[in-house]
Amino acid sequence: MKSTSHVLARKYRPQVFKDLVGQEALVQTITNAIEHNRLAHAYMLTGIRGVGKTSSARIIAKGLNCIGPDGTGSMTPNPCGICKHCQEIAADSHIDVIEIDAASNTGVDNIREIIESAKYNPVSARFKIYIIDEVHMLSKAAFNALLKTLEEPPERIKFILATTEIRKVPITILSRCQRFDLKRLDENLLTKHLQYISAQENIQAEEEALRLIARAGDGSCRDSLSLLDQAMTQFNYNLKAEDIRQMLGVTDRTSLFDLYDSLMHGDVKKALDFLQIQYASGSDPMMTAQDLLSLTHWLTRVKIIPELANDHTIPEAERTRGKELANNLSMATLTSTWQILLKGLNEIKMADNPLIALEMVLIRLAFLSEIPPLGTVLSDIKKNTIAVEQITRTSTPIANSTPVQQSVPAQTPPQQKQQITPPSQIENASFDCDNIKTLKDISNLAKEAKERLLAFNIETYIRPISIEKGKIVCAFTTDSPRGFSAELAKFLTTRTGIQWEISIQQDAKTNTLKEDKAEKTGLIIEDLKRTEPLKSVLSIFPKAQIGRIKEPKKDETEEEIY
Repeated sequence: MKSTSHVLARKYRPQVFKDLVGQEALVQTITNAIEHNRLAHAYMLTGIRGVGKTSSARIIAKGLNCIGPDGTGSMTPNPCGICKHCQEIAADSHIDVIEIDAASNTGVDNIREIIESAKYNPVSARFKIYIIDEVHMLSKAAFNALLKTLEEPPERIKFILATTEIRKVPITILSRCQRFDLKRLDENLLTKHLQYISAQENIQAEEEALRLIARAGDGSCRDSLSLLDQAMTQFNYNLKAEDIRQMLGVTDRTSLFDLYDSLMHGDVKKALDFLQIQYASGSDPMMTAQDLLSLTHWLTRVKIIPELANDHTIPEAERTRGKELANNLSMATLTSTWQILLKGLNEIKMADNPLIALEMVLIRLAFLSEIPPLGTVLSDIKKNTIAVEQITRTSTPIANSTPVQQSVPAQTPPQQKQQITPPSQIENASFDCDNIKTLKDISNLAKEAKERLLAFNIETYIRPISIEKGKIVCAFTTDSPRGFSAELAKFLTTRTGIQWEISIQQDAKTNTLKEDKAEKTGLIIEDLKRTEPLKSVLSIFPKAQIGRIKEPKKDETEEEIY
C-alpha cells in the first residue's frame, strides 16, 4: 500500500549523508572533520531553496550527537538513526538541538535568549547545537549581538546557519563561520533521483516526463519532488510527457524547434500559427518565451563549441536540428535574438494579455531575419568604395563652380541704387578688388574674415546679375534679412578700401549659390544611384537618403561638396 502520511519532499528527506544528492564537497569535508575531530564552532550553509541546507544541518547535528544503537558510540559521519538522539533530532524534538526560524525571530531580544542559554552545557547530548534558518533575515542589531558568542562560543556549543541570501549576511558573521555553498542540482542528476523515487512509489513514468519535471524544478530537489507529487496525484501514478507539458504549461521541444525555425526564416504567419497551436494545448506564454531563451542560449553555445551538440543526454532529433540551426545562424543573429527575447520577457510580465505581448515579440523577431548583419553590409560597401570614389571624381565639384552671371537686361525698370559712404578712415583694407569677380569670391572673403553668418546670407539670399569692381547688380530673395544690403556694402568697403555700390534689380532669373549647389548635388546623387554599389545599399535600406557628398581625400584634406 502506498504511503500517504507525508508528501514526497518530506518522506524522502535525507537522513544521512549518503542520501544527500549532489553535495559531495560538503559531505567529504564534514566527514573528514568528524573523523579527525577538527570541528568548526560555526558553519554557514548557503544555496538556493530546496538543495538540502536544513537537511544537512540536521544530519551534522545527528553525527555530532549520535551514540550508536548500543548507546556507547562516539561522533560519526554516518549517524545510526536508531539511538534516541538521532530519532529526536529527526522528529525536531531534541532538547539540545534548537532550530530557529530567523524570518519570524528577527530581533535582538531573540538573539539574547540564545546567548543566555548558550552559557549552559547541553542537557543530554554531546553538543548543544543551534540551527538558525534564513539567518539573513536577522536585524543589524541582532547580528551585532550574536558576534561575540559566535566568535568564542562555549566548548560544547555549535552554530549551524543557513541562508538563501548570502550577500545579505554581514562579513563579520561570515568571517566567523566555515562556509559551504550547496550546489544547484544538475538536470540529469535530478532526473535520476526522480526515477529512483518513482520506482520506490510504483509510479509509471516516461523518462522525458521526469526530465520535464527536473527542468521545471530549476536545480531544486524539493521543488522537483513537489511537482512529482502533484503529477502522480493528477495522473494517477502514470506520467506521460505530453501530460506533464500540459500540467507545467511548457512547449513540446519539437514544436519549439518548429517555432524557432519559422522565426529565423521570417515566416510570421507560420510562427504565429505554431504559437496558437501551443497555446491551445496549454503552453503558458511566459514559459514559451523562456524556452525560446534557453534554446537561443544552447544554440549559441553549440555555435561556439560544436562538440556540445554530441551530448547524448539530449534526444537525437534535438541534437540534429540544433546543430543545423546553429550552423545556419550567425552569431550576430543569435545575440540579437537573445536581446529581443530578454526584453520581451519583461513586456510579457507587465502585459494584461501575455499572449498578445508574446505575439508582438515574435513578430519583432521574425522581421529581424530580414535585416542583414551589419558586418555584411559594411563589407559590401567597402568592396565598392573605389567605384563610388571614381564616380565622385568625374562629377563637377560644386565647391569650385562659378555662379551664372547675367548682364542687366536692356529693358528693365529703373534700378534702385544703394551707396554706402566709406568711413573717413578705413582699417584692414588689405584685399585687392581685382580678385572679386564672382559671388563665390565675396562669400569666401566673408569666410576668411570669420563672418560666417554674412557668408551664409550671401549664399542663401542673393541672386547675382553682374559683379564689377565696386559694384554689384543683383536681386534678393523675398525672405532676405532686413538691412542685409547695407551690411554687405559696409563689409566690402571696409575690406577693400574702396566704395561699393549695390544695385537691386527685380525678377532676376539666376540661382543663389545655395540653389546652384543643390541642383548640382542632385545631379551627382542621381548618377550615384545608378551605380551598383548604391543600388545594393538602397535595396537593403530602401528608405535611406544620401545626406551629403564629400570629395575623396586629396593631400590629407577632404572637401565637402554638400
